[in-house]
Amino acid sequence: MRIPAHSVCTAIRDDIVAGVHERGSRLTEEVLARRYGVSRVPVREALRTLEAEGFVVTRRHAGACVAEPTEQEAADLLEMRTLLEPLGAARAAQRRTEAHLKVLRGLVRLGQERARRGSNEDLRSLGGWFHETLAQASGSTSLTSVLTQLRHKIAWMYTVEAPVSPVESWTEHGAIVDAVARGDAERARALTTLHAERATGAHRLRFSPAGERVRTSQHAVNMSGPRL
Repeated sequence: MRIPAHSVCTAIRDDIVAGVHERGSRLTEEVLARRYGVSRVPVREALRTLEAEGFVVTRRHAGACVAEPTEQEAADLLEMRTLLEPLGAARAAQRRTEAHLKVLRGLVRLGQERARRGSNEDLRSLGGWFHETLAQASGSTSLTSVLTQLRHKIAWMYTVEAPVSPVESWTEHGAIVDAVARGDAERARALTTLHAERATGAHRLRFSPAGERVRTSQHAVNMSGPRL
């Protein structure tokens, strides 16, 4: 059964973010096809997509390579997120559905519960799901797509320190959902701006300004099914 190119793209992207494919390393179609158990055709398509997203660059005499973003490019991503997440929250206040609210409220309850228990690993996953759902509630496919790409690239370039007060952080999440539920776009925007600015301070580059990557843990990829 032919594995779709988007599944191969997701797997390669996840490996880049996890550090399996290091910054600046070559990405040959033949090697990638063997690694993921696919033909070269979906790999070629995936590399084109990843190049458009900024994870891959094509170099003369070397072919496709993992991109090596600069410190300024990394900082720009955080600034873009600080600008776009509040826009998404404001749109969510105007366009959210009851299904979106149900999921957001459920995530806030779980987040507050895990925060009280000190379950930091769970909180990272829940935080990602919260912001992904908030973006989807904006009703804008384009905005959701951009924010998803930003989250992937920020996770690739930065490590994130646990908040000093996880309970307070999830209280902020709850306040954002309350504003979205009331349809108060300006308050949703303001609260999300404050939350994003605070979160930015917890990000630490994975690589030095000179471009030397800091080693991080690597995770094997499970190709048993698409991870979208």
